[in-house]
Amino acid sequence: MINVRVNKELEEKLNQYSQQKNLSKSSIVKEALAQYFKKEEMNQTPYELGSDLFGIEGSGNANASSGYKKALKQKLNEKHTH
Repeated sequence: MINVRVNKELEEKLNQYSQQKNLSKSSIVKEALAQYFKKEEMNQTPYELGSDLFGIEGSGNANASSGYKKALKQKLNEKHTH
């Protein structure tokens, strides 16, 4: 549960809107907060949006891409030294 203090102007606007739309003040505030957080999520950078995905791949090896070149050279050397 949350209590919020607003100035008289906002309170009057909220009361009027609530009566006009036949909605509770709580439902209006909940919807406003939901829209606010959705808008904030959309303002994230591409990196922030995908940060939970970076460094993750099917092998489970988080540094496979950084060691790929070294591993490839090693495999080629093993193949051609016979």
